[in-house]
Amino acid sequence: MRVYLKDDILYINQEDLPTYKKGGSIVRNSYFWALKSISCYSRKGRDWEFDAVVWIALCRMLLSFAQSGYLGDSETLLEFDTDTPIPRTLRSVSTWL
Repeated sequence: MRVYLKDDILYINQEDLPTYKKGGSIVRNSYFWALKSISCYSRKGRDWEFDAVVWIALCRMLLSFAQSGYLGDSETLLEFDTDTPIPRTLRSVSTWL
């Protein structure tokens, strides 16, 4: 998922966010609601925002869903621009584009 930082807030690009589908995969719908529940701002059609205080929870959640084997790396890795330093808290679930 493509991400960027601004004023200690992590933004996940809206095009890379999971979608909720009625009658869809239980894992993907659970992933959607789990991400939404810890975001500080999550409107449809907008990038979702995550305050630094939830980054540890975000990291644990992404690791958990990645280890389940149901979701691919593109759905559980945070992808930063090459010129952006990755915060220490998020390094285990992050890479550069």
